[in-house]
Amino acid sequence: MARDQIDMTPLQSRDELVAWFEAGIKPPSDFRIGTEHEKTPFTLEGHQPVPYEGARGIGALLEGMQLLLGWEPIMENGNIIGLYDVTGGGAISLEPGGQFELSGAPVENVHQTQSELMAHLAQVREIATPLGIGFLGLGMTPSWSRSQIPLMPKGRYKIMTNYMPKVGNYGIDMMYRTCTVQTNLDFSSEADMVKKLRVSIALQPVATALFANSPFTEGKPNGFLSFRSEIWRDTDNARSGMLPWVFEDGMGFERWVDYALDVPMYFVKRGESYIDVAGSSFRAFFEGRNNSLPGERPTLSDWSNHLSTIFPEVRLKRYLEMRGADGVPWGRLPALPAFWVGLLYDNDSLDAAWDLVSHWTAAERQALRDDVPRFGFKARIKDRYLFEIAKECLKLSYEGLQRRNRVDHSGRDESRHLEPLERILESGRTPAEEMLDKFNGPWGGSVEPVYQEYAF
Repeated sequence: MARDQIDMTPLQSRDELVAWFEAGIKPPSDFRIGTEHEKTPFTLEGHQPVPYEGARGIGALLEGMQLLLGWEPIMENGNIIGLYDVTGGGAISLEPGGQFELSGAPVENVHQTQSELMAHLAQVREIATPLGIGFLGLGMTPSWSRSQIPLMPKGRYKIMTNYMPKVGNYGIDMMYRTCTVQTNLDFSSEADMVKKLRVSIALQPVATALFANSPFTEGKPNGFLSFRSEIWRDTDNARSGMLPWVFEDGMGFERWVDYALDVPMYFVKRGESYIDVAGSSFRAFFEGRNNSLPGERPTLSDWSNHLSTIFPEVRLKRYLEMRGADGVPWGRLPALPAFWVGLLYDNDSLDAAWDLVSHWTAAERQALRDDVPRFGFKARIKDRYLFEIAKECLKLSYEGLQRRNRVDHSGRDESRHLEPLERILESGRTPAEEMLDKFNGPWGGSVEPVYQEYAF
């Protein structure tokens, strides 16, 4: 969630950085599910990007949402850049190209995730439709070039936009042209965190294949099923990837702190302004050696903001964030939290998932991750297709959700939210392959129909 934290206590010791993570430990009875999803706004007429300014722009959309919801506006230099629900904890924020993100409130079960989503989409539609704005559920904008996409008025994005081309070829595409759905899940101890982190990093390619949904760039097939996932392979490898050291002995909160200290920073926020410190390490700042802020030491807010600029396949904050999935149409969104809750919040399924991946080597995990954007279910690890592993994971998730037995008003447990994934596995093809078939068949070589068929 892109809301910068405010806590200006200067940090004295590394122990405080470790304690920041430890504060996330919760008893299983307090475990919650957070789901974040991004969607690309487009003009209903002409299917163009939506600018921030103007009577039919993103700013006007946020102002309308604020009036409708009564949420607190998040302001930056006089511009509304997001909304925050003080009572429930949800938020709406903007990604760099105007992608509209709902960071859901922490809820107890996947049924509530679905209810929250349906309410959000109804609210957004009520404000957006009269403004002539629609939203697309794909992992990447299918038809626009980089230069067409507007920049949202957020200081951190200017700094990142300048820095990205120095460290990878696709950082600008990641910022301006991609959308994801993420699930945030809790841990009950340091050991529980490590186990869940290992299982979810190893199995992130399964989610990437199940949700692969970005086969088009600028109106043409790009040769990938999840180009969004491919983009992350060449965005900034100092802050992304499969984190092989997580699987080594001695992994824990301290090890993550040491990793994060050396990840290059983007910015330091002071008051309303963002100071560009791109490329310098948090470790140097922590030791009072940052050239832009000589002698100054970071605060807990600086630490928390820095941690939100690390982008591995699974990210540790005070919860674990699953980052491998493309954005998808609304009917499939609750399937992502359902998938991971079934695997990680049921101990039997978690043990079985660990048995599935524990003998994979770092090189094998990396190769699978490298292959999945192009090959989807046909990627292999050892002598197995990812398709078989996905089937096994879905079965474990299904069993885990049945054992959790959180039922909705009509007595159905959370496993019903896996139905879209079951249909995908029955067809044997990723969503992207289905879309490519349409492109080559009924769509007649045009991506324009996505703006009807894959809109929210």
